[in-house]
Amino acid sequence: MRGLSRTSLAEVEERFNAVAGSADLGTLSDELFAVADLLDREHGLRRALSDQARAGEQKARTARALLEGKVSEAAVATTEAAVSARWSRAGDLADALERLGVIAAAAEAEGQRKLDEVEDELFRFGRIVAANPDLRRALADTAAPEAGKRELLTGLLGGKAASTTQRLVAQVAVHPRGRSLETGLEEFGRLVAEQRQRLVAVVRSAVELTEAQKQRLAAWLRSSYGRDVHLNVEVDKRVLGGFSVRIGDEIIDTTIVGRIEEVRRRLAG
Repeated sequence: MRGLSRTSLAEVEERFNAVAGSADLGTLSDELFAVADLLDREHGLRRALSDQARAGEQKARTARALLEGKVSEAAVATTEAAVSARWSRAGDLADALERLGVIAAAAEAEGQRKLDEVEDELFRFGRIVAANPDLRRALADTAAPEAGKRELLTGLLGGKAASTTQRLVAQVAVHPRGRSLETGLEEFGRLVAEQRQRLVAVVRSAVELTEAQKQRLAAWLRSSYGRDVHLNVEVDKRVLGGFSVRIGDEIIDTTIVGRIEEVRRRLAG
């Protein structure tokens, strides 16, 4: 989000933080996802609740009348704050509510001391999907029934992954909101990491790194970036030797393949 929407998001997050403390965070996450999905489906409602020409108090009353008694008070209050704010584009309203749903889920995981587990599981599931075209097609099929996707995910993750992981994966798969499955999982992974104000580094190595190597790499990245860094390590035989690290748009490449490509670029130049 940019400009006006970024400012509004910060204001809505303040209201969310004020009401979320006494809420069931898992339930709150589900409810905020449901409201975001409702706004995606009902275009007329989304336009009405994001219309900058309407007074914020009027839009808040509409939201309360629509949701009161159907979701928790925390979800109603968060939605009131969201519709009262001003957004650069109508879609940012639903984006903000979904984002807060992810934050609620992450806060629940942190309270259960499972935040690291959730980060790792989101990353690993994204890699499983990327490596399995049939699974990817099944989960990305917009014509597939929601119940069928949820049943498939329960079979894959039920009893094997944290409840927060299952909640977030289901949201991305059932309500992609214009994203690919991999992009959605990566986006949610970043939001989960932000709960500890950590960066996420995707590390590609020819062999599995030992715990000692991971700790040394994490310490080096922490000293370089001034923030804690969560490592998502991917074993890729194609790198031949060394490793590469991607943090956002920045890539640190020490692989043999990377060095060969650099030599090729210099020769071509």
